[in-house]
This record gives sequence, C-alpha cells and structure tokens, in this order.
Amino acid sequence: MEQGTAPPVIGYLPILLTMLIAAGIGAFTLVLGGLVRPSRPDPVKALPYECGNLPIGDARLPLRMRFYLFAMLLVIFDVEVVFLLPWAVNFVSLGLFGFVEMMLFLGILLLGYGYLWRNGGLQWD
Repeated sequence: MEQGTAPPVIGYLPILLTMLIAAGIGAFTLVLGGLVRPSRPDPVKALPYECGNLPIGDARLPLRMRFYLFAMLLVIFDVEVVFLLPWAVNFVSLGLFGFVEMMLFLGILLLGYGYLWRNGGLQWD
C-alpha cells in the first residue's frame, strides 16, 4: 500500500455507521417503550385471541387440505399482482413482446385456475 492512501476497508465505514445508528435507534425505542408504557398484567389479556372465541381444546389439530389449497392460491394470485403492476406501469416501453409475454403468463395462470375450478378445488365445504 502506498503512502497516503486509505485502506479499502475505510469505504465500508459509512455502511457500518448506518447499521450501528439503526440498531441504536431500535434499541432506544424498545427501552423507552418499556419504561413509559403501563404494566397491568391480566390473565385474560394473556389468552390467545381467536376471532372473539375462547380457545378450547388442543391447538395442534391437523387442518384440512382445503386450507392449504386456499393458502397456496392466495400466494399464487399475490405473485400475479406483483408481476402485473410493474408490467402495467411499463406497458408502452415493453411493446408487443411484453404484451405477448404477459398474456402467456396470464394464460398459464388461467389454465391452473380452470383446473382447480373443474376439480372442485375452490369449493369450501
């Protein structure tokens, strides 16, 4: 290393400083919240909340397969929205190629949706 040049690690100093400040702010707010908030423990407040119903029985019951199917559908259609929004924003700049690619993507999703509908996967019994 030549005389008068800083080591390459110095370039990471602002990132380290930012991380330390962020961690400090997080720790400060947690400690301040613990000191300021009122502490009134109550056994009713410690119960798990399940849509207003009292929790009765074991929480480790197996769920029906329909629950998992609906959860996967939710994730699939959320991913679809994540892809559709940037495509819609850049629609003009993508041109015909972008349009064809998105129609192919939507077609594949519609095929899966049709399969589920035909086999009764969307009916909640």
